[in-house]
Amino acid sequence: MRKPLIAGNWKMNLDGAGATALARAISDASPSYGKIDLLVCPPFVYLKTVGSVLNGGAALLGAQNMSHEKSGAFTGEISASMLKDCGATHVILGHSERRHIYKETDADMNKKTLAAHAAGLVPIVCVGELLEEREAGRTAEVIRTQFDGSLAGVSAELMAATVIAYEPVWAIGTGKVATPQQAEEVHADLRKLIAERYNAATADQVRILYGGSVKPDNAAELLGQPNVDGALIGGASLKAEDFLAIAAAG
Repeated sequence: MRKPLIAGNWKMNLDGAGATALARAISDASPSYGKIDLLVCPPFVYLKTVGSVLNGGAALLGAQNMSHEKSGAFTGEISASMLKDCGATHVILGHSERRHIYKETDADMNKKTLAAHAAGLVPIVCVGELLEEREAGRTAEVIRTQFDGSLAGVSAELMAATVIAYEPVWAIGTGKVATPQQAEEVHADLRKLIAERYNAATADQVRILYGGSVKPDNAAELLGQPNVDGALIGGASLKAEDFLAIAAAG
């Protein structure tokens, strides 16, 4: 059985006090969620603060992005080893906002994925289609292209330790959400793709999250799908009660 993962992507929100309070509320509740992995991904500047609050609880710490470079003259960038030093265990890579606002490519994601694994971080690799791509019937094609480009050279052993997040771009921050059937269809296709590229045993181990306007009132039906192994949550992760309600639905 794949252990569900409920990940909160705080994006560029909160101040130090707000990050501390949110982390404390999640950490205090985390022992009650032993059958689920809880993960919080604050902005870089609050990683140490949030990590210190989570220490001793059951919730994990993640980052929202990283450079593929180990070190050097890369102003404004953060390396995998820096994230590890802050206590992070996971890192989100290829979120649609990174792909579409900052024009990061599948090749960029591939370098970052390999660098994350080399440093001992668990990469959460995001894939997802635009509305016009879905309406043109190209969802499966787009997902496969992103998957192959982002995960080139990743061994079966490392693939089993990788998390995939399907996030239809048209459902992120829009209030729209893929139906449970739409989400399950893409998740099932992704698992089939992993089996094709690797093997069935690897496909059975990989956790595939859904991301896109997940809220307490739609979480149970989405998370109840056979191939949906958790959620990557944006706005609803900024309130502890909403985040934990989604986790309870998992």
